[in-house]
Amino acid sequence: MILNRRKFIKYSLFSSLLTYTGGSVSNLYASNSNISLSELNIGSSGDILLIIDVQNDFCPGGSLGVKDGDKIIKNINLIQEKFNNIALTQDWHPKDHSSFITEYKDKEVFSSIDMPYGKQTLWPAHCVQGTQGANFHKDLNTLKANTIIRKGFRKEIDSYSAFWENDKVTPTGLEGSLKTMGINRVFICGLALDFCVAYSAIDSAIAGFDTYVIMNATKPVDLPGSVEATFSAFNKYNINKVSL
Repeated sequence: MILNRRKFIKYSLFSSLLTYTGGSVSNLYASNSNISLSELNIGSSGDILLIIDVQNDFCPGGSLGVKDGDKIIKNINLIQEKFNNIALTQDWHPKDHSSFITEYKDKEVFSSIDMPYGKQTLWPAHCVQGTQGANFHKDLNTLKANTIIRKGFRKEIDSYSAFWENDKVTPTGLEGSLKTMGINRVFICGLALDFCVAYSAIDSAIAGFDTYVIMNATKPVDLPGSVEATFSAFNKYNINKVSL
């Protein structure tokens, strides 16, 4: 079946988040949605700021650009000033990654294939190792980060979450690093709210961290119902929405 980008991503998002929410999507919003960072006494040794995939290919002009994705970078840089522990994630695909439509002659972009770990979306090539598209956006301050997690570098497995590859068996190493560091609270921002930020936040909560998503330092793809589905998943896992 040929699917356009909006239709496929909507289907893929709801299929994935329905798994997290136990099959229901409602209008419920995560608790404590009006908290500001200034109320949380952030920046202790037990806190970390997790900046998701602020890369050229996910910003306007990139192969999978999020609308206004570059406009959150100023806020992300301001937030970094409040943290001693900062981690960046970076999609880092080989040029022949199994999720790239360029690897298939008889498939349509944004369709799906069966992989050993389940359905896999076929994406335009993006964030290829060593390319400009894989680089962090030039306006992002990367100097304060003490950890960079590269994900999706295994040819046969895609990765949305900062914690686990899409097979949900292969770790990125982030969970172990944070627990070794004594991290208790994870604050998440970056791209995109209703995809990699959402997957990362949910896995953070499942790993036992108090998890916060900074709403004015992230942008969604924002398909019909996609943000609602994301917030429902946040609600189930007690993920808090906060603001700068």
